Amino acid sequence: MRIPVIAGNWKMNKTVVESIALVKELKDFIREIKGVDIVVCSPFTSLWVVKEIINGTSIHLGAQNMYWETKGAFTGEISPLMLKDVGCEYVILGHSERREHFKETSEEVVKKTKAAFSFNLIPIVCIGENFEERESGKTKSIIEQEVKALFLEIDSTLAGRIIIAYEPIWAIGTGKSANSQEANLINKFIRELFSSEYGNKVAEQIRILYGGSVNPKNIEELMNESDIDGALVGGASLYALTFSQIVKAAEIL
Repeated sequence: MRIPVIAGNWKMNKTVVESIALVKELKDFIREIKGVDIVVCSPFTSLWVVKEIINGTSIHLGAQNMYWETKGAFTGEISPLMLKDVGCEYVILGHSERREHFKETSEEVVKKTKAAFSFNLIPIVCIGENFEERESGKTKSIIEQEVKALFLEIDSTLAGRIIIAYEPIWAIGTGKSANSQEANLINKFIRELFSSEYGNKVAEQIRILYGGSVNPKNIEELMNESDIDGALVGGASLYALTFSQIVKAAEIL
């Protein structure tokens, strides 16, 4: 059985003081929850203090991005070595906001994924189509392109450790969400792509999340689907109560 993952992407929100308050409250809310990998991805400035607070709990630390080089003259970038040093276990890569606003390519996402593995960081690789691509029937072709870019560089010994987050771009921060059946069909398609490349054993290990306006009202329906293994949560992760409710809905009893 695949252990569900609920990852909170705080994006460019929360000062250090606000981060402390949020994670302290969250820690109390999720104290009794088991059977879920809970990840909080704070801004870089708060990673160190969040790690101090979550030590000894079931909450894991994640970052929202990183560069693929270990060190060097790359002003403004953060390396996997730095993330590992501060206590990160996970890192979000290729989020649509990175692809759109900062023009990240799938090739760059693959470089980052390889670098994450080299420091034993678990990559949460985001893929998804925008509204125009969806309306023109290109969803599967976009997904296939972004997934197959990984296949060129990631071998079967590592592939099973990747977490994929399917995030239809038109649903991120809009209040709109793909219905659970629709999301599950895409997640199933992603699993089939991994199966074709690496075989069924690896494909069954892959955890595939859904992201895009996930909230306490729709998480249970999403988690009832066969190929949805959790969620990458945006706005709802900024509130300890709502995020804990989403985590609770994913709990394996």
